[in-house]
Amino acid sequence: MTQSAETTQPPIKVLLADDQALLRSAFRVLVDSEPDMEVVGEAADGAQAVELAGATGADVVLMDIRMPGTDGLAATRMISADPALAAVRVVMLTTFEVDEYVVQALRAGASGFLGKGAEPEELLNAIRIAAAGEALLSPAATKGLIATFLAQGGSSGEGPDSAEYAERLAALTVREREVLVLVAGGHSNDRIAERLQVSPLTVKTHVNRAMAKVAARDRAQLVVIAYESGLVRPRVE
Repeated sequence: MTQSAETTQPPIKVLLADDQALLRSAFRVLVDSEPDMEVVGEAADGAQAVELAGATGADVVLMDIRMPGTDGLAATRMISADPALAAVRVVMLTTFEVDEYVVQALRAGASGFLGKGAEPEELLNAIRIAAAGEALLSPAATKGLIATFLAQGGSSGEGPDSAEYAERLAALTVREREVLVLVAGGHSNDRIAERLQVSPLTVKTHVNRAMAKVAARDRAQLVVIAYESGLVRPRVE
């Protein structure tokens, strides 16, 4: 596997939320086979996922976006709105990597999304990335997100208005704005470091400072804010 069993870090606590029991079972076997993570609970709907996120102390929730009753989107909003669950990261599982609900999922507070057809190592890597506070936004996925965002006409009208966004963005340094634009373009820290001729650690520092200044939960929310605010207006290819 990709991690050593001698890791000194406590295992990543994973909560599985999907209405298909067979799929949950498959995910459980996969996750529990890793020495650095463990499944701490299973939920068949969004309401149960929210309840268990707090009860189990989950670090990451693998959340199916479509479930009966309270769906994954509503559950993610509830988790993001609860200060007691501020450390919980949600990874949305979708039938397609980019679908009609992806933008809403990121606005709701999801750290990213993953197609259900992903390879096992991709799923395990996604859990580790989310637990580390990063975002699951590959360049391809981000381009799809941008296209979907533009097709929906930009801002949802929910959350902070343009004036508040402008105030938040005004606190960014020139370099932080530059990094934010590149993050919104789907570039990794390593790629941004190459373009700006700085170290990846420096890039990560700029990203973290930008997140703090604009009150973003994580990197995924930075992308949403970049487009919601109008800071980034990509050309449609």
